[in-house]
Amino acid sequence: MTLAGKTIFMSGGSRGIGLAIALRAARDGANIMIAAKTGDRDPRLEGTIYTAAAAVEAAGGTALPLVVDIRDEERVKAAVAETVGLFGGIDILVNNASAIRLTGTLDTPVKRYDLMHGVNGRGTFVCAQACLPHLLNSPNPHHTGGA
Repeated sequence: MTLAGKTIFMSGGSRGIGLAIALRAARDGANIMIAAKTGDRDPRLEGTIYTAAAAVEAAGGTALPLVVDIRDEERVKAAVAETVGLFGGIDILVNNASAIRLTGTLDTPVKRYDLMHGVNGRGTFVCAQACLPHLLNSPNPHHTGGA
């Protein structure tokens, strides 16, 4: 099986596991839309959507880097529309974006709890809901991650 010509909507693809998945798909010649919040360099974080897109292109894929907060339903819908407009559809959704804090209940601020549930729950659902009409039109659709 090859991912050549397949279009992937990748949340959280600017670094880590998401970038690794994107690079593997790029080696097959996939189209990869990288949806992440990191458009500008942050000294605390490695990579941006633009450095990830450059790596995807260097590996043989085609990249569309878009700044997207997956908790924002309208922005996700717009990103899906941009992806479909450029690549003609979406074959695979990789819900990779996540937020975590490895602390106990007493040491986890409610603001951080809200972020984790907003990204991990709501964001995953928003991406799945927005991509699903296009996945249903794909000959062999795939979805990974929550929801």
